[in-house]
Amino acid sequence: MVCQAMKQLQQEFEHELLACHTRKDIEALSVRYLGKKGLLQEHVKKLKLLPPDERPAFGALMNEIKTYIQEKIQQVKKSIVEQERAIALEAEAIDVTLPGRRSWLGGKHLISETIEDISRICKDLGFSVQVAPLIDTEYYNFEVLNFPPDHPAKDMQDTFYIEQGILLRTHTSTVQGRFMEQTSPPIRIVCPGRVFRNEEVSSRSHVFFHQIEGLYVDRDVSLQDLMWVVSEFIHRFFWPELKVRFRPSYFPFVEPGVEGDIECLLCRGAGCSVCKYSGWLEFIGAGMVHPQVLRNVGIDPEKYQGYAWGLGVERTLMLRYGIHDLRLFSENDLRFLTQFRHF
Repeated sequence: MVCQAMKQLQQEFEHELLACHTRKDIEALSVRYLGKKGLLQEHVKKLKLLPPDERPAFGALMNEIKTYIQEKIQQVKKSIVEQERAIALEAEAIDVTLPGRRSWLGGKHLISETIEDISRICKDLGFSVQVAPLIDTEYYNFEVLNFPPDHPAKDMQDTFYIEQGILLRTHTSTVQGRFMEQTSPPIRIVCPGRVFRNEEVSSRSHVFFHQIEGLYVDRDVSLQDLMWVVSEFIHRFFWPELKVRFRPSYFPFVEPGVEGDIECLLCRGAGCSVCKYSGWLEFIGAGMVHPQVLRNVGIDPEKYQGYAWGLGVERTLMLRYGIHDLRLFSENDLRFLTQFRHF
């Protein structure tokens, strides 16, 4: 009777084995029959109920069925694993008849390339490249540069203040005060870098952008020297025939101050919507270093004079390539950036 039950158990196992199609199924079947609380273990408990002379035969039959179940489970499990592996390999198979995929090489951002181009031109003109911290003091950002205490640029709505007297620099002119304090004339430097303004993000403005400023301090420096250097830089950066003009302007740290305009790059001076039909584009701010700025850094304005000029990198690129949205430079969209690279 007990032996018949064992045979019935084997038949039930074989029937359930046919329904196993995944590793999860076969693991569950193994626990059901071979686990500590499995069906085979339940029959072991019946062994002590048998007469002593029937126990050896029953024990041998149980071991035989247990071995049979273990072997069948291993066979089916191996088959399922091989099938799953074959499916995975087929899904990952490479079609060698497909065309190869283009490999993209990394490259410098358009702004980084432009800063390097401008710095290289300035080095050829005798300037060295200097940098300063992005986080600076109110003194170096405003006071040393002759900004009056009530200047609008110092308001909270225009400048990012980190704490009292500490801010994110609003221009690269912070380099000027630091360098002039530590170095005696002659001084001939350019200062590239990122600056920050508390402005609304739009196609024409952003909370951060990049500038490059130039500074020259020495004896007998004149406005004529400034105009020549600015014109020479513009001609090397764009092209030699491009027309340049200067007109009076105001900046707290220069006196006199001038704006350098270039002939419209799109209409070549004929007049269009970009240049507001004037034929000219505002490009660079400049002027002779204010005597008070020189005094603030310990340089005698009776012996030395200087000039300074500055431009926005993004604005320069917008003029150079006809780009109409400042936000494109910081979105890292390859559809935009790859237009200016050679891969």
